[in-house]
Amino acid sequence: MAFALEQQGQYAAAEDAWRGLLKAHSTGDAEAYAHLGFLEARQEHYKEALVFYRKAVALNPSMPGLQLNLGLSLFKSGALREAIQTFSLLLKGQPPSSPEAFRLTTLIGMAHYGLGEYAAAVPYLRATTERDPQNLPYRLLLAQSCLGSRQYQCVLDVYHQVLELNAESAEADMLAGEAMDGLKNKDGAIQAFREAVRADPREPYAHFGLGYLLWTQHQLPEAALEFKAELANVSEQPYAMTFLADCYLQMGSPEKALPLLEKALSIDPKITRAHLDLSILYADAGSQEEALRELKVANRLAPDDAGVHWRLARLYQAMGRKDEARREFDKTKSLKEAADNSVFEQLHVAQARGKPAGNAISLPPDQ
Repeated sequence: MAFALEQQGQYAAAEDAWRGLLKAHSTGDAEAYAHLGFLEARQEHYKEALVFYRKAVALNPSMPGLQLNLGLSLFKSGALREAIQTFSLLLKGQPPSSPEAFRLTTLIGMAHYGLGEYAAAVPYLRATTERDPQNLPYRLLLAQSCLGSRQYQCVLDVYHQVLELNAESAEADMLAGEAMDGLKNKDGAIQAFREAVRADPREPYAHFGLGYLLWTQHQLPEAALEFKAELANVSEQPYAMTFLADCYLQMGSPEKALPLLEKALSIDPKITRAHLDLSILYADAGSQEEALRELKVANRLAPDDAGVHWRLARLYQAMGRKDEARREFDKTKSLKEAADNSVFEQLHVAQARGKPAGNAISLPPDQ
């Protein structure tokens, strides 16, 4: 009856039937636990599914498909380290050319990627793309892993392969731009991001990436246009607001910068540059206490940035607080002013702040 209800899609009734079967077996029943795990997983209740799968494994670890289902629920619940261990054990027992080996290889690569272990992800994802060369999402994931592990030539190699599959891939152009920036080829990076914007003007972070690269080259009017374009696509992007405000500040329009900085910090209060720029605005307006408050926040967020300590020293000096000014000037001697992030690092920070906490990576549609 439980089987029949499950096959008919009557999952609630099937669950009751499997639970009824468990009541008749005081020592438990592996098949019942496995099916209850399956039913929970079908409803995306992965943590609940894990409880049942683990009970089934304890009773019958060799049940066909059970370990894979356990691994998938671990993967989808975000327990990626444990998922890798499960998939790796399963992979050892598979012929290298089998469909199951391909699937497990892909899952292990994606799990390493989800953990930020980009170098570890590369060989698995490279094997996946060799088995399925027409799959664009896998190639892009490989390129992102190469980028995260600073294998820039690998990124560019995959980029050319992606263009053969899709000549107008904005995401691929962005990856190429990030790789070129990593190789210190600023002109090439800017051109690649221009191509991304041309391919898809609504691609998230494409305008922001181009604007940031232009900003690092002090091409402020054009950078401001790109940050505005990003905000036209994503109106609540605090980093685009912050860098647009910085452009306005450097171009002599503080009245335009202030509301942008205040709004950016209302969305994300941990943006160091926004606090730093706000302190400059307050200091220029004669509001020294407000400027000091913002600089202290910036110092907590970036305690090793010599530029923050230098501004603190100048402000204390202007306030007549000579001893504190001297201490801050002394700190600048042993520190360096923070260098601009690479476009990869800046995009990574902006994108990470835009994601909900604990959000696990998703399986591709064909998995």
